[in-house]
Amino acid sequence: MKQAVLYVCHGSRVKEACDEAIAFIERTQKHIHADIQEISFLELAEPSIEEGFASCIRQGATHVAVVPLLLLTAVHAKEDIPLEVKKAADNHPEVAVTYGLPIGVHQKMAKSITNRIYEQGRPDAESIIVLIGRGSSDPDVVRDLTAISELVKSEAGVSNVEICFLTAAKPSLDEMLSNLSLFKEKTVFLVPYLLFTGLLMREIQTKAEKLDHEKIKLCRYLGYDSEVEQVFAERVQAAINNHDSKYTFRYGDTCNAAING
Repeated sequence: MKQAVLYVCHGSRVKEACDEAIAFIERTQKHIHADIQEISFLELAEPSIEEGFASCIRQGATHVAVVPLLLLTAVHAKEDIPLEVKKAADNHPEVAVTYGLPIGVHQKMAKSITNRIYEQGRPDAESIIVLIGRGSSDPDVVRDLTAISELVKSEAGVSNVEICFLTAAKPSLDEMLSNLSLFKEKTVFLVPYLLFTGLLMREIQTKAEKLDHEKIKLCRYLGYDSEVEQVFAERVQAAINNHDSKYTFRYGDTCNAAING
């Protein structure tokens, strides 16, 4: 047996975002025991998933754990990446492929968010914390970010944590910012629930700067800090160990089976 790990990043038109993803995975790799470890991108950057998978095979992989570097479970994790993996594995039915979970809901992610908030100051009982997600038409994204907001309440010791999204889910960032203009006496911490910098972060910055609210504090995006790194390493190891059959398949199964068991 020769175990490989194929890390799948989303990809970005902003080179700095791709560089951040690569640097994060390179740090994570030091904690993972696998014969082969390759990095790939779903879109907008290279190497592709197909190229990364092929590199694993050339190095003699008999087992490939594919792990998405994504914050939440949505269409990319459920459909787009599995379909690309299926295409890449088409000529290698002898290779066992396991598919890992996105980072998802985890107490350490609440800790990471709280760290970003504390960089800007300590919230009081009247403060409002807003988590800004990327957004998706998949309802699981709203469910998961809502669950994370509840963890943040406990971690930060606050009662008012809201969520909003940049696209395809409600409430939108624009709607949230409009509502916040009614609470100018309260300190508001905006937390971009994004892994990397890029166009979405720039959009948040631009809109926050235009808001007529003197107590708005825009926090850093999550970045790839130690808390995120620990959770991601757990997801990688679980994929290697084949612990979660819900996200595990051998070549020949359907993508729906890969996701739904």
